[in-house]
Amino acid sequence: MPPPSNRPDQSPASPAAGATVDQWLTYLEAIHPTEIDLGLDRVLVVMRRLFRRKPGVRIITVAGTNGKGSAVAALETLLRAAGRRTGAYTSPHLQRYNERVRLNGEDISDDSLVSAFEAVEAARGNVSLTYFEFGTLAAFVAFADAGLDDWILEVGLGGRLDAVNVLDADFVILTSVDIDHVAFLGDNREAIGFEKAGVLRPGIPAIYADTDPPRSVLQQAAAQKVRMAMFGRDYQLIPESQASPGIPAMVLNYQNQPIRLPAGPLPVKSVAAAVVAVRQLEPDLSVTVIEQVLSGLCVPGRFERLGSCPDIFLDVGHNPHAAGWLAEQLGGLKLPERRVHAVYGALADKDVEGVGRAMIDVVDAWYLASLKVPRGLSGHDLQARLAGASIAHAPAFESVQEALDSALSAAAPNDLVVVFGSFFTVAEGREILLAEESAGS
Repeated sequence: MPPPSNRPDQSPASPAAGATVDQWLTYLEAIHPTEIDLGLDRVLVVMRRLFRRKPGVRIITVAGTNGKGSAVAALETLLRAAGRRTGAYTSPHLQRYNERVRLNGEDISDDSLVSAFEAVEAARGNVSLTYFEFGTLAAFVAFADAGLDDWILEVGLGGRLDAVNVLDADFVILTSVDIDHVAFLGDNREAIGFEKAGVLRPGIPAIYADTDPPRSVLQQAAAQKVRMAMFGRDYQLIPESQASPGIPAMVLNYQNQPIRLPAGPLPVKSVAAAVVAVRQLEPDLSVTVIEQVLSGLCVPGRFERLGSCPDIFLDVGHNPHAAGWLAEQLGGLKLPERRVHAVYGALADKDVEGVGRAMIDVVDAWYLASLKVPRGLSGHDLQARLAGASIAHAPAFESVQEALDSALSAAAPNDLVVVFGSFFTVAEGREILLAEESAGS
């Protein structure tokens, strides 16, 4: 019986020897008829050709609606501080695909990435893989070639049927469960929680990093006898006394051990979950080292500051849950005389009205950017949707560049500008700001 294949009849030819990363990515976009095609059958066929057995490494899988990238970054940094050789796989990327595959804290080189693509192409035969599935398997090949100790894998969408889940996890972090990707995961937290908890394995340790876990998560954990540490029950976050000097902080209390964590710029619940994981995985790593390595941790596009006078922040919050967190961060910086100018761009399958409702109390002026990408909404589409959130005055622009230029022109030096929404929005805004910074230096 031939392996499963959804490959189109006229498939493009494989890139020739010496092809660039961009040429490979163009090829990956063309070899499967749909962008998202959840299921493990095709990936498993190719996985078994690449690896005869499960790699002899520690697999840490990170799933959840929001906060996954921050949890991966914190976990990667802490494990490296403990002397572990780490691979981290995340998605999507902002500027370069290489950001998705990190080897010992560094983005993969073009040569290593192409070599991994070539290995997957040679193994897949006539099995059709999506862009994400192909890239996931390539990350596994690169990690194996690099001889790493820990593979930290961020789930792309859901969990149960995501390509990352072809590898059995040895440890799991579930960061949060909220409404997103409704067409694929369901329109309620119970259905979504069931999909995300699909990365759990019998008897493995896990962490649930948010309040109010869905029953579907708890039921799967109990059925599989998963030892799940839960935020609020097994560990707590307590605001540090305002009298303490320095950067605002939260105190993580786990196993009667207080650990000081920065209150930002990353979601502190995600960082706390990574610390709890490391306290189980590498108990000899000292609290002093943990606090030191986390004190300066940041992730591009996660409440990232890229300008002053006015202050400019970028954040990839693209659903109501993430927008609510962003609103809290902005609210902490807002003063009566300080206006918040928001440049916003989104994809068509996102809850724009929910995002608007989450941000309405903190944003003083909106600038709606058209996204000229598949599923991208125009500024006028955003206007129509935000009207449902009682946001009436929100001018539309043809691009992120135009929206950002208008926001910066209107902002006073003491104001705050935030570029947020889709990864495409933040990537374009970030590229513009970095180019201006480079030109001015």
